[in-house]
Amino acid sequence: MQGTEVRTVEAVRRLGVARPRDLKALGIPVEYARRLASRGALVRISRGLYAVPDADISAQHSLAEVAKAVPKATVCLLSALRFHGLTTQSPSEIWIALDNHAWHPRNPPFPVRVVYFSGAALTEGVETHRIDGVAVRIYSAAKTVADCFKYRNKIGPEVAVEALKDYVQRHPHGMDALWRHAKLDRVATVMRPYLEVVG
Repeated sequence: MQGTEVRTVEAVRRLGVARPRDLKALGIPVEYARRLASRGALVRISRGLYAVPDADISAQHSLAEVAKAVPKATVCLLSALRFHGLTTQSPSEIWIALDNHAWHPRNPPFPVRVVYFSGAALTEGVETHRIDGVAVRIYSAAKTVADCFKYRNKIGPEVAVEALKDYVQRHPHGMDALWRHAKLDRVATVMRPYLEVVG
C-alpha cells in the first residue's frame, strides 16, 4: 500500500469506526477509503461507515456504529439496559433518544427505534462511554430504569420491573440517583410499590 493508504487504514483503526468527515478532518480524501474497501483492506459497514477487517470488535459494536451515524443520539431504554447488564432482553433494534425537533435518521447502519425526549429528560443522566474507540452517549443505569417506567407501555411493564430488581441488586448505593430520575420522569409514585417489594 502507498503512504496515504497506510495512513487511511491506521486512521480508521484508531477511530474504530470512521465516517468520511472523520477522514476529511485528517486530510484524507474519502476515495482512499472506498478504494481500500474494494480491495478488502477496509470493511464498509454501511453507507459512509468504515472499519478495519481485523478490528477487535466488542459485543456493543453496533452502538458505536449508530453513534457515528447519528452523533446527537443517546442510547436509551432496552439498548441502555442491555449495555448496563440490567435485562435479559436482546433488542433487535438500537433504541436511541433524540430531541423532539430532530429528524428521524435516514439509512442508519442498524435498525433503530427512536424515542423523542425534550428538556431535562433529554439532557440529564447522559454518560459517555468509549466503545471500540468511539465515544457513545448512553443514559446512566439509574436514568434508564426510570425511563423504563415512564415508557412501560412501550417496552412492557415486566421489563421495567426486571430492570428495577437488577438495579437494586447491582447498585445498592444508587437509590438517590434512581429517585432523582424517577421524580424527573414523574414516575416516583408508580415505581414506589415495586421498590418496596424488591428492595
